[in-house]
Amino acid sequence: MRKSLIFVAITLIGLTVTFGQAVVNPNTFVYEEPGPFVSLDPAWCYDTVSDEILMQVYENLIQYDGTSTVNLLPMLSTNVPSVADGTILDNGTTYVFHIRQGVYFHNGDILTPEDVVYSLERTVIFDRAGGPSWMLAGPLFPMIDGQYVSTIVQVVANELGLSNPLNYTSLSSLGIFATGTKNPLNDKYKQALINAFNLLAKDFEIKGNDVIIHLPQPYAPFLYILAGPVSNWSAILDKKWAADHNAWDGAADDWWYYHNPEQSNDPLGNIENGTGPYMVQYITPGREVALTRFDEYWQGPAKIKYAVVKYINEFTTSLLDLQAGQADAISVPLQNLSEVQGVNGVNVVTGLPTLGVYGIAFQWNIASQGNPYIGSGKLDGNGIPPDFFSNLDVRKAFEYLFPYKLFIQQALNGMALQPNSAIIKGLLGYDPSLPTYDQNLEKAAEYFKKAYNGELWQKGFKFTAVYDTGDTTHQLALQALSDAARRLNPKFQINIVGELWSNYLADEISQKLPMFIAIWFADYPDPYDFADAFYASTGAYSANFGQNYINFAQKNMDPLVNQLINTIEPSQRAKIAHQLTQLDYDNAIYIWTDQPEGYWVARSWVKGWYYNAEIAEMGPYFYVLSK
Repeated sequence: MRKSLIFVAITLIGLTVTFGQAVVNPNTFVYEEPGPFVSLDPAWCYDTVSDEILMQVYENLIQYDGTSTVNLLPMLSTNVPSVADGTILDNGTTYVFHIRQGVYFHNGDILTPEDVVYSLERTVIFDRAGGPSWMLAGPLFPMIDGQYVSTIVQVVANELGLSNPLNYTSLSSLGIFATGTKNPLNDKYKQALINAFNLLAKDFEIKGNDVIIHLPQPYAPFLYILAGPVSNWSAILDKKWAADHNAWDGAADDWWYYHNPEQSNDPLGNIENGTGPYMVQYITPGREVALTRFDEYWQGPAKIKYAVVKYINEFTTSLLDLQAGQADAISVPLQNLSEVQGVNGVNVVTGLPTLGVYGIAFQWNIASQGNPYIGSGKLDGNGIPPDFFSNLDVRKAFEYLFPYKLFIQQALNGMALQPNSAIIKGLLGYDPSLPTYDQNLEKAAEYFKKAYNGELWQKGFKFTAVYDTGDTTHQLALQALSDAARRLNPKFQINIVGELWSNYLADEISQKLPMFIAIWFADYPDPYDFADAFYASTGAYSANFGQNYINFAQKNMDPLVNQLINTIEPSQRAKIAHQLTQLDYDNAIYIWTDQPEGYWVARSWVKGWYYNAEIAEMGPYFYVLSK
């Protein structure tokens, strides 16, 4: 899950003359963004700034096809597995990858199938807290109690026979190590650790130059999880090189010593040895990372020889560098976009849908004890009852209150789409013909009058909606809803207050907020990533809506969400996504406010750039660019 969005602005400059303008530094590409990066270890990183470096130096088995976030192309595999060519078998549980031959790592080693297996296993056992390992743990381990696991720790807990194994998230919580060490207390504990790894290892088979992955159950988004160039958790490392530099060596009997390390103890945090088009030349901590072209790259050398990523946290500095030609690319905050529009020699492209969505979520069962946000806690004009948003008429009334088009135009400068569900544009199954809500105060009044047999309209309501003070657009969205409610009926009162992120998050998790802003950016571009988070009874957001929603979801949403991950055939999955969208609309589960648009700002001499919504969030992919 990514809850932040980086808009990318790219300007390319060189020393040749194009359209009458001198190009500065034709052999070097300079990109400036806020930073700095966190790590060069693909198993560690789960932030867009680090991804910007990693996607230049490491590669994956497969990659996106140009601008598409649905279609895939080979990368370090020479095929994209499919049912049609017999490389997806056994009802979507067996994937066959033909590993590309003659591919060099930056140190001169040759890529092997063993490197592929090692890299995927290492991400799972690395499993640093808050990291991306869950995306591979889910498909590669057997389900426990009917649910996908998120960490190898849960598999160890299950091997030990512990009750509620899915409740465990750290090895230390299992009580199997000597105090202050990672040494198992006895042979039983050690064997449980080994058994957990062996469950992972049995998924992988090497036949000649093929890597065959046997999933314990179907997992339709699996290929997207493996796709590069930005899915660093599935990047391929050189096994021998990694072990030589004190990383895990691939053995089953000591993997836990390399599990969830402190960042300062990660031996691959500041070095790299990928197969990608660029190599790290030097790092100036906190300031810049310099890259140099890898001339033995299997697709041929990049057109630009050097690249430098500079970490500039003041936009004015980056703007001056851009104007002077000292920066070829900068990240531009939305509020500063007008400052680069109209600059001589700079093209601004807007209207680029991101793979992110914002909505206002309803809390179906609000925690009432000691909760100041629901007033009296009763339907008496001075509060709302805890199950207020369990009422479908109430939710539909609020859907018709929100000024969707006006909000996008005024708060977001028109740079967003109105979603019709969590299945947004760019995902398999998105259908713009499916319905959306529009502001319609007559319809809102109709549903408010139906709710509670007319008592709600007569008495009114009063509650508090909270926003994160770090995002003013959240405040504007909730204020727009409040203004519309009061305009419709003066007895409808929504007070808007801001909280620091930490307090806001705590109130959200404790179910105190009657409504809140829900945000999701794609971990991988598949409808399941969004549907699970927003709709499932166990979803990242929806699991916290209260028992009334959980009961509803278990009956209506869970079967479809499960089908979405268990069904491999794309057209069938699209039909399932359509059903979820329609159910969302019919049951008014969220007020979908916007799908933000990104933008690209480039000098007119830039060649080779294209927009891919999954890649653009990280920054430019230097290999495709020329001057």
